[in-house]
Amino acid sequence: MNRISIKERVSLTKRGFGVLKEYCPGLVQGKALYELLNSLQPFISVWFSARIIDEIAGQRRMAAAAAYVTGAVLLNFLCAALKGIVGQVCNKREAMMWSWFRKIFADKEMTLDFEDVENAEIQRRRQDVEENLYMFGNGLAQLVWGTPTFIRIFVNIAASAALTFTLFLSKTGNRLMDHPVWMAGLLLGFILSGLINSSALKKENDIFINWCKGTVWFNRVFQFYGRDLYMNPEKAKDVRIYKQNSFISKIIGGLAQKDREDRKPNFQRSFYPALGVLAVGAADMVCYLFVVAKAFLGAFSVGNIVQYVAALSKLGEGVKEFMYMLADNEVYCLHLKKMFEFLDLPNKMYQGSLTVEKRDDNEYYVEFRDVSFKYPKTDIYALHHVNIKFKVGEKLAVVGMNGSGKTTFIKLLCRLYDPTEGEILLNDVNIKKYDYQEYMSIFSVVFQDFQLFSFSLGQNVAASAEFDREKVLACLEKAGFGERLESMPKGAETSLYKNFDSDGVEVSGGEAQKIALARALYKGAPFIILDEPTAALDPVSEYEVYSKFDEIAGDRTAVYISHRLASCRFCDKIAVFHEGAVIQTGNHEELLADTDGKYYELWNAQAQYYTIS
Repeated sequence: MNRISIKERVSLTKRGFGVLKEYCPGLVQGKALYELLNSLQPFISVWFSARIIDEIAGQRRMAAAAAYVTGAVLLNFLCAALKGIVGQVCNKREAMMWSWFRKIFADKEMTLDFEDVENAEIQRRRQDVEENLYMFGNGLAQLVWGTPTFIRIFVNIAASAALTFTLFLSKTGNRLMDHPVWMAGLLLGFILSGLINSSALKKENDIFINWCKGTVWFNRVFQFYGRDLYMNPEKAKDVRIYKQNSFISKIIGGLAQKDREDRKPNFQRSFYPALGVLAVGAADMVCYLFVVAKAFLGAFSVGNIVQYVAALSKLGEGVKEFMYMLADNEVYCLHLKKMFEFLDLPNKMYQGSLTVEKRDDNEYYVEFRDVSFKYPKTDIYALHHVNIKFKVGEKLAVVGMNGSGKTTFIKLLCRLYDPTEGEILLNDVNIKKYDYQEYMSIFSVVFQDFQLFSFSLGQNVAASAEFDREKVLACLEKAGFGERLESMPKGAETSLYKNFDSDGVEVSGGEAQKIALARALYKGAPFIILDEPTAALDPVSEYEVYSKFDEIAGDRTAVYISHRLASCRFCDKIAVFHEGAVIQTGNHEELLADTDGKYYELWNAQAQYYTIS
């Protein structure tokens, strides 16, 4: 295991507590208070027990003994009552802790450059960090669970020191037993046993981390084969038809057998903690002998024997746990470091600062000026030397064969990526100079792989918890969802899917596409982009969308990606993509008139499917 400096560990731990304060408010403070009360209780009992024993063995004053008993009972009751209240709060907050942790990663992923979202290496790093956190609690969860340990160490050492200080001041008359070297010797013994225990813990953790790597892989494989394939409705059909469960069982069974055969890590992980316990036991034995020897020589009363033995035991426990905490802190700081490395991934895209001009006349012009683009870690250009200009109010169709660069063109227009070469202009200003979030707000997009969520229909359309009901209904009607909406008794409040509502409704692929189209209309952005918007619709619904397209788009720019050329006839301009380049532009009639062009070739290739022989 890589070692990490104390300075860096302090910095990482401090930052970790800052993250917990932001995302899990009150959790760490609550656990600290609970453990403070819990750790003080034994010392309350020890001190009062010593006084009661001394009273019984000495003057036997009933009033004094009763006062000590009452004090012990009342203070323990008060601690128990406060612990019960704080514990309930902590349990609720800790139950929510894992959801808060997921929000940390969700917030980061919302700020990642889209290039990084599609980067397999970065997603692997995220997956490694998340799996270590959610499967083993490594990192932030260890910090939460380690907070009570820190409080317990502080209380054990401070309270034990206070209760045992008089042990070394009590005189026996024996110069050897009264020598101050005993104080240093016992403390050194505790430290030495703690170091042995800490060293054993480090070895155990090294073995555990190596074991975790294999376990993470096993769980990742099991999650894919055992859950995703069986429970995913789309994949589950193939699993059942082709009886893939036997193949999957062999894979999982083989991994499980390999894990069972590897007994060595289990033995090693058991041996090292036992060695640590032996070292601590030896130190405790020396302490007990020292107390017994001084008591035998008459240095203090019987009650003090109880006090000193219990306090020294707690002192040894505190020192041992302190050394344990130092070793454990190094372990979870390594995990925190990996997590922060992911959370600190920079945004490489220039965010811009200019305000996007709000024009009442919607006179927006977009121009691709000699734009070329290649995806990260590849030398192949997805687009090269693209030149095209269009304005708001125009309806642009982007057509071409699969892999011709249509979707890449849209990604660049929406600034999910920046061009490798050339520039994209909005009203003669490079789009990089506009405020990134504000620029994104001028687009409404229906991607081919759009997503609906297990929220209400209205929330799905508005993409918000709050929505304008009348506006939602109007957008759904425009998108051709009106007839289906009438069959929903709760209307816009109807829940989609059954994840959170047993009365939720399932929608077909075509219905989902109409809802996604309504979402784009609801946003009301000046640019509306439709990526294969009718791919999942039946011919009647498809015709309905085409016939209403002018009404749907209104005075906004509509960029329409499709492989069905028949659906592009209503557009003002058509851009034909081929092998990453725009090779033709014009309207349907102009392009069809060029019998040597790609559009004519594609049109005739598809026309046979619409012609009755």
